Amino acid sequence: MEPMRLQKYLARAGVASRRASERIIEQGRVAVNGAIVTDQGCKVTPSIDVVTLDNKPVSLVEENVTFMLNKPTGVISSMGDPFDRTTVEEYLPLDEYPSLFPVGRLDEDTTGLLLFTTDGHLGHELLHPKNKVEKTYQVTVEGMLTPARIAQLSEGVQLDDGVTAPARVGHIEQMRTTTMFDLTIHEGKKREVRRMCQALHLPVIALHRHTFAGIELGSLPLGHVRQLTQEEVDILKKAITDA
Repeated sequence: MEPMRLQKYLARAGVASRRASERIIEQGRVAVNGAIVTDQGCKVTPSIDVVTLDNKPVSLVEENVTFMLNKPTGVISSMGDPFDRTTVEEYLPLDEYPSLFPVGRLDEDTTGLLLFTTDGHLGHELLHPKNKVEKTYQVTVEGMLTPARIAQLSEGVQLDDGVTAPARVGHIEQMRTTTMFDLTIHEGKKREVRRMCQALHLPVIALHRHTFAGIELGSLPLGHVRQLTQEEVDILKKAITDA
């Protein structure tokens, strides 16, 4: 294989996105053939040079893979936790694919579709704001979703860190004291859906993500994981190239 920049090598190995890999290199955590490297211009040749991160070998994945998890409540969207809480890594085939990492996150109390990939570039692009990748949630709230509130969600809701981008509302089911509806967003603000609803005085009872970048959770049971088909991976790639 041809030589490639070290940060690209790390991204292709599933360590992190290129930008995050650059920070890792700056921190002096990466060595090439036994020597610590902090030069962003360093190039390596796969199968010839030996790359290590924190003294552990880093190899290119022969073929990138992407999985989806139907995340249960009470599970942290991180790979490991200092407080010994249940994390998503307990559901993943890490023995076979140790380079898997989560594409974004879901709150501990949010269920649904969470993607994992060994493809650092794909994961980074799916989360980059410029690509406006859509995510759809089924939201259950206390109170009524009035036409005025629908208009606010559709036009943008004022939060403490700015106005949200316009969202789409669909599949509204009004119950006696609660409402269930679909909300599609493309931003990545922290706890965005919950904060949007709270700003409209609609406390969230349950939040479940069922679609990400055109990929649907479908009938995958809660707490189960499966590998995406090549057709589904192509849909993800199309979502970022069409942006």
